[in-house]
Amino acid sequence: MKRIFFLCLFGLVLFTGPLLAQKDGEKEKTPFRENLFTGGSLAFSFFGNTFLIGGSPVFGYSLTNWLDLGVVANYTYSSYRDYNGVFNDKLRQTTLGGGGFGRIYPTRFLFLQAQVERNTIRQKYIPAGGGAIDEISVASSSTLIGGGYTSGRRGRGGAPFYYLAVLWDVGGDLNSPYTDAYGRSIPIVRGGLQIPLFQGRSGR
Repeated sequence: MKRIFFLCLFGLVLFTGPLLAQKDGEKEKTPFRENLFTGGSLAFSFFGNTFLIGGSPVFGYSLTNWLDLGVVANYTYSSYRDYNGVFNDKLRQTTLGGGGFGRIYPTRFLFLQAQVERNTIRQKYIPAGGGAIDEISVASSSTLIGGGYTSGRRGRGGAPFYYLAVLWDVGGDLNSPYTDAYGRSIPIVRGGLQIPLFQGRSGR
């Protein structure tokens, strides 16, 4: 599934890139700093016996009017109930990590996203009935894919905009903070704001 997604992503770049790049080339080149942006998102998921909430500040560069690249840091708290199939046992996780992402904008209002992360996860297992609590620390890798909707991205150096994305982890790491107690990927809903740091002329 991961290979299929990246092949589709690559194909989209090949077929839409020349047209969009030609459109970019007709416009004045923007200074490097006007292509920088910051912002961030909030993550929330509630699925069956799983609860997740977190935040992800970002810093990036608009490579073209239709492609953003960036780095992201994240902090996530998640809680699982009936973790081992035992009624009312619990697993609580605190996740700290980061990674990189790319977003392709076929239109001003829609985007596709691929993101890779490396996280450190601290886990606390609380067995039902008041048994001994186990605490461990593990590392995990995640490959998130999906897409979303924006309030209107107007190319490099444009105005700030809001976005809403839905992502899934297709990496298959059982320690991923984006899977449930049975290793199944859960939908991650992220809403956020992207802000150009040195905004140029509106509508570039």
